[in-house]
Amino acid sequence: MQPCRIAAHDLACRRGDRVLFRGLSLALRAGEAVQVGGANGIGKSSLIRILAGLMRPYAGTVEQDGAVGLIDERPALDPHLPLGDALAFWRRIDGPADDASARLGLARLLDVPVRFLSTGQRKRAALARLIGQGADIWLLDEPLNGLDTEAARLVETIAAEHCAAGGICIIASHQPFALEAMRRVELAEFAA
Repeated sequence: MQPCRIAAHDLACRRGDRVLFRGLSLALRAGEAVQVGGANGIGKSSLIRILAGLMRPYAGTVEQDGAVGLIDERPALDPHLPLGDALAFWRRIDGPADDASARLGLARLLDVPVRFLSTGQRKRAALARLIGQGADIWLLDEPLNGLDTEAARLVETIAAEHCAAGGICIIASHQPFALEAMRRVELAEFAA
């Protein structure tokens, strides 16, 4: 993995006429992780979208070195394709990488159309796609939603392995996420 970093400077987020947060700064280097917490509607998902470059901040800047991968409520997998074909599509784009299907308990589901997968299965499929992407910086928006206890522990383990290998994890979640030495940022402290 290449050396990576991500930094946000004095970010503000506006949705409609409402400023959700302002004055948020954070910086992470290779091997580091942060959990962004807060109540529903406070701006966790908006922050992840800003860091991913999918949404412009109302104020502030984001800098990054390294490829960014995102998991949110949209798994970026064609719902009409069987899961195996949907993941193979991304392997053709991302290049050869680890196939995490078996580790994530998806091997028996590769012939099932994505639209028929449960919420937890779609979440694990999105993680398989993220691992295959080989991104340095992982942006995980509510990564444990819909997962049973065993699958949630596996996601935490995989995130820890990613950081140990020199990657970065930014996790937006109101749920506890077990990751050693992870910092926590409460968005309420930056509420406008």
